[in-house]
Amino acid sequence: RVAVVGAGVSGLAATKCCLDEGLEPTCFEQSQDIGGLWRYTEHVEAGRPSLYPSVISNTSKEMSAFSDFPFPEHFPVFLPNALLLDYLRRYAEHFSLREHIRFGTTVVSIRKHPDFATTGQWNVVTEAAGKQTSDVFDAVMVCSGNFSEPSLPLQCFPGIEKFRGQYFHSRQYKHPDVFQGKRVLVVGMGNSGVDIAVEASRVAAKVTISTTRGAWLLSRVFEHGYPWDMVLNTRLRSLIKTNLPGPLSWWLINYKVNRWFNHENYGLQPENSWLVREPVLNDDLPSYILTGRITIKPGVKEFKDNSVLFHNCPEEEPIDIVVFCTGYTVSFPFLEESVVRVENKHASLYKYVFPTHLQQPTLAVLGLIKPLGPIMPVAEMQARWVSRVFKGLCQLPPQAVMEKEVNEKKKNQIQWFGLTFDEVLKTEWLVYLDTLASFIGAKPSVLGLLCTDPWLALTIFFGPCSPYQYRLGGPGRWEGARQAILTQWDRVLKPTRTRVPAGSSSSFLSLLTLVGFLLLLAAVLFGFL
Repeated sequence: RVAVVGAGVSGLAATKCCLDEGLEPTCFEQSQDIGGLWRYTEHVEAGRPSLYPSVISNTSKEMSAFSDFPFPEHFPVFLPNALLLDYLRRYAEHFSLREHIRFGTTVVSIRKHPDFATTGQWNVVTEAAGKQTSDVFDAVMVCSGNFSEPSLPLQCFPGIEKFRGQYFHSRQYKHPDVFQGKRVLVVGMGNSGVDIAVEASRVAAKVTISTTRGAWLLSRVFEHGYPWDMVLNTRLRSLIKTNLPGPLSWWLINYKVNRWFNHENYGLQPENSWLVREPVLNDDLPSYILTGRITIKPGVKEFKDNSVLFHNCPEEEPIDIVVFCTGYTVSFPFLEESVVRVENKHASLYKYVFPTHLQQPTLAVLGLIKPLGPIMPVAEMQARWVSRVFKGLCQLPPQAVMEKEVNEKKKNQIQWFGLTFDEVLKTEWLVYLDTLASFIGAKPSVLGLLCTDPWLALTIFFGPCSPYQYRLGGPGRWEGARQAILTQWDRVLKPTRTRVPAGSSSSFLSLLTLVGFLLLLAAVLFGFL
């Protein structure tokens, strides 16, 4: 019996993977519906992620899909939150997951059973309709996410107590009308910060973004109009990047991102370009800076009564509203601190999943990672691995080996707004997926396929690393995986190529791919330059 905490993306994947392995999952969801982060509510609810209605996915549907359940072909390439929730509901219905979910049930505590050392069992106390219930589970998957507890480190902003205007965390944001005619300061330059600044600039008198570190900015619309993640996340590019010397790899990334626009000229160039957590995805910011709607400033030095002073800027800027886009803290209120160790607001987990010190590997944390790519396939792959560890089909390394790896990664941490970020989180999305897939025997063999299915092998190596690749073989093999891979570009073009001029070939992509494969290696190698 497996307890799954939360029915968002990770919780649904965990429930489904448990069923695939013949385990008995019970998913506890404190709200009345699935979706987690992607279920919009007009009001902020305690203990739940909060979403503003204009949110659109930063990753494309083909790269974000669960590996055995493609998005409908008529869905747009990047998903508004309502359609992504619709997809999750289709997924839950298709695999009959709802019958394993207890809605309106809050997990109060998870404690080791008295004989944990031998059984690995957990006592799980839940509450529903004011009544508490205690159950014993053989294992636990924590899928509660990390977007529920905002980090608002006011101590990092001198003078904020004197500021007479309004300020709030981005978690409270819903609609831009609150900014009507106001002078707005957005502190922080993550995806939410830039989204909110862009929306605010359409109604506000003035919008300023304050960023200490800067950021690389990418557009969803990448080379030749294709989705950014389908262009960048390929096995060939990953192979090149991971084998290049660090300085050369950094130089190539720097050159690549600056081909859209020169970040330095727009005040966005990262201060330490090799320490960037992740790129920011936004299609509008450069033009909004160019037209004066948004101004980029350095970090905040001090707040005054009705203004702010920035570092290296002698003049005060008058402001009315401050939005702190300063991230979230990692929190597991239902667990004892000794179970998942959080140091400097960072959880120490082997492969970002398993606590290293437990006597039995029967508790796992899913989705607590920020990969440079879609999170949904990552959470699903974690769930596939974890369910097989729980079943005894996969073994973890000795405790000393796991702790050594975790400690090595801690050396690469950086501080930002009082939060600690593990720089290894920005490692290759593909490398992480391949690592977990190799644990369960689901990593595709390009060389092996060259002998048996060369067309598929070339598509896998040169094309996007879509999640379907991890269903070609091994446990959980899906018969539709090959077809899903070979038709992925058709599903990308379906919602966009809605007008085809006379004389245009409908099989354009197939022809392009056929011809392109002959020169693709050279093209991609020199595509960086």
